[in-house]
Amino acid sequence: MHYYQHHIGDFIKDTSYLTNEEVGIYLKLIWLYYDTEQPLPKDYSVLAIKVNSRQNEWAVVSMLNMFFTESDDGWHHSRCDQEIAHYHAQIETASKAGKASAAKRAINARSTTVQPTNNQQPITNNHKPNINTPEGVSESLFKDYLEVRKGKKAKWTETAYKGLQREADKAKMTLSEVMQMCCERGWVGFKAEWVKEEAIKQKQLPLATNEQIEEAYRVECGKDPKLARFGSYYEMREYVIKQRELRSKAQA
Repeated sequence: MHYYQHHIGDFIKDTSYLTNEEVGIYLKLIWLYYDTEQPLPKDYSVLAIKVNSRQNEWAVVSMLNMFFTESDDGWHHSRCDQEIAHYHAQIETASKAGKASAAKRAINARSTTVQPTNNQQPITNNHKPNINTPEGVSESLFKDYLEVRKGKKAKWTETAYKGLQREADKAKMTLSEVMQMCCERGWVGFKAEWVKEEAIKQKQLPLATNEQIEEAYRVECGKDPKLARFGSYYEMREYVIKQRELRSKAQA
């Protein structure tokens, strides 16, 4: 793993009491952790050599005791373990998506090789779907919605109509309101959960700075950030995100 997210504010806060040499040793230990994607070895002498700190082995020991946790297989760093696990999860997701895409292309390639027989009837324009304006929807709105679908090469069929109506009922919206939203946002289709997700996101505060993280913790979690016992703003941010996920599942 040759890349990781480095939160400068959190790092400075957590290492403000260290000397420049100690900061350098700590960074090299983290880099070694990410590069090998393994817990650091327990042998202090080996680590001192790897981070080029042979003359200050005691500083290596101090950094390990302050920021790492010793286990049977070596020294663990919780943040590094999270980032490495997330990295491999992304690779697995991309791999599965690539395989699925390749399989789909293979199926499409095979389907194009099928030759029509004499028994097959030619497709004519007589088999057009019903494009009558749905009840409760103005002709102009329906025309605009069909243009959106046409622009993205999505045909309007009876199945598409039933699906749109079903999702509108789930969202407790009229078909006209759904089509209006689709036209405004360039959507071909619509899912009821999209409205729920948007409503939830609108209630969520940004988490870009330490001050925003504190405010979100206070407002969304109902707790005083000054009394929180997190090791860093990163941990507080992860807690807020976790609470959002739990609320989202409860409202689903």
